[in-house]
Amino acid sequence: MEQTKFQFILYCADQKRSTNFYQQLLRQEPVLNVPGMTEFRLTENVKLGLMPEEGIANILGDKVKSPGSGNGIPRCELYIYTDEPEEFYRRALEMEAISVSPVASRDWGDRAGYIADPDGHIIAFAKCEE
Repeated sequence: MEQTKFQFILYCADQKRSTNFYQQLLRQEPVLNVPGMTEFRLTENVKLGLMPEEGIANILGDKVKSPGSGNGIPRCELYIYTDEPEEFYRRALEMEAISVSPVASRDWGDRAGYIADPDGHIIAFAKCEE
């Protein structure tokens, strides 16, 4: 049976800055860190990639707008389940992430807090309260 794997790639203005941010946030070394792509293994079948905006712009050509034109505008959300959402939220703020919404009980049954990373991507740290 074929094993499904996922990789979510965030476009970033500065690969080194974003790599340092996620390395400290996730408390792990990247499994790949070369010019043009950094990857972190989140689970056995899931990776988080960081790709410079200019690199993806070369691939996309003139078919769509350059991701750089939307820098700082939330374009996605990473929703990370953890047993310690407060700890992740605190650590992100120490690295100068922007606080969007503090950790609190949410209508959908999770306790979650939201930050924006250096490129404006929204990250939620959550724990199911049910």
